[in-house]
Amino acid sequence: MAKPNYAFEKRQKEIAKKKKKEEKRLQKLKSPESTDASETDGDTTD
Repeated sequence: MAKPNYAFEKRQKEIAKKKKKEEKRLQKLKSPESTDASETDGDTTD
């Protein structure tokens, strides 16, 4: 039986983390425009 390649698994996890983090960052860049508008609408209904 072949021994597990832990370095490969670790690298794959790191790549997945980086990808997810990058997607979150891009989502944050897009969403503040739309979320800011909805927040200000909520503030003006006092």
